[in-house]
Amino acid sequence: MRLARLMLPLTLLLSACATAEQAAPAPSPITSGAYTGVPVPSTPVGDKLSWYLGALSSLPIPAGQIEENFAPSFIEQVPAEQINEVSAQLKGLRLVEIQRATETDLVALVESGGNQAKLSMAVDPSGKIAGLLVSPADAPTPATWGDIDERLATVAPSGFLAAGQDCKPVHGVEPNRARPLGSMFKLYVLGAVAQEVKAGRLSWTDRLTVTGAKKSLPSGELQNRPDGTKVPVKEAAELMISISDNTATDLLIDRVGKPAVEAVIRAWSSNADKNIPLLTTRELFVLKGADYPKYAEGFLAAPDRRAYLEDVVDKVPNSDVTAWTTPRQVTTIEWFGSPADMCRALVNLHGFGGPELNEIMGANDAGLGLDQKTWPTVWFKGGSEPGVLTLGFLARSDQNKIGVVVVQAADEKKALPEVAAATQVLAIVRGAFGLLHR
Repeated sequence: MRLARLMLPLTLLLSACATAEQAAPAPSPITSGAYTGVPVPSTPVGDKLSWYLGALSSLPIPAGQIEENFAPSFIEQVPAEQINEVSAQLKGLRLVEIQRATETDLVALVESGGNQAKLSMAVDPSGKIAGLLVSPADAPTPATWGDIDERLATVAPSGFLAAGQDCKPVHGVEPNRARPLGSMFKLYVLGAVAQEVKAGRLSWTDRLTVTGAKKSLPSGELQNRPDGTKVPVKEAAELMISISDNTATDLLIDRVGKPAVEAVIRAWSSNADKNIPLLTTRELFVLKGADYPKYAEGFLAAPDRRAYLEDVVDKVPNSDVTAWTTPRQVTTIEWFGSPADMCRALVNLHGFGGPELNEIMGANDAGLGLDQKTWPTVWFKGGSEPGVLTLGFLARSDQNKIGVVVVQAADEKKALPEVAAATQVLAIVRGAFGLLHR
């Protein structure tokens, strides 16, 4: 599994600020966009779009060009190395059409490998890129629960739950069956952090120290920071949720302790035993990516799995981990929960209250794009690995009612077509919130 893809497949995310979802019709004049053959607005944001599409044809983008074309605020949150890492997954991107644009924001339809996606870009007053998001292109929104069931069946074997604050199904498909979660397990980590803050044993401003021993692998950015870097707890939590930073996750697990996270899982999940001992993201990397299946089989056969993690897995260096593209042990080595479990996790987190959690959980909606007047608050956490795609949303309506929608798709035999699957799942979620609001 590539944990780097726990964030990217459902949003193909390069996001450092808000994007142009509310932009107006495209202005004129227009010129033909370089490398595309499609007219691109002759505007500051149009110029940067043309530059970026061209840069994708000659990767990696040199550091000087990144500094010249991306805003400092963007680079601070998404370093040059990560910009190139994600851009490599977008190589060959072709512009199909400009859908909406202003002088400083645009939304375009793009295509790569037969899959269409939506690209949103924004520039700052100096004309540098301040926001860049590539997310699945919108699919038609299902209008009935029956339509949702039919669409789910086209994605993969899936669990589904649409519910209110009590997590009782308004509509569900195997809502109590445990499936792999991918990075959605990080809701439990955030729950343990929030409990420690509430108890006064931890503050959002406390600082964590990045060390070589605690560095995981992408997705994320903290693994690129020098050893000894201090990171506030709130910043680590924001990175863990908004860009699924794995090193941030492991730092937070280390700070609160595995027992604290496991206690949250026991309290919130009906499938806690499947998650104990808790795996860090780095441990999962090693089990599935280092000399596979050696460590995976050793872990599954170990009479004391916790000891095996500490004595064997934790001693394997990150450099031994290699990427993989087909499902590996997704039903035995993962983090697990049912749609009902994840509904309770989202609702319990919401129950803590406080602006910090709202900022952490509301930073990234995965491109869902619910109407802000109808749903002024939207929280999201998802996850993926080859064969797994999960999305969980909590939203507060204009009637001050809570809606929760969770989708968990898993196929242990083959990898999911990620962009196409994410496109369908986001449309399903969008339709479910529409039905919940009736």
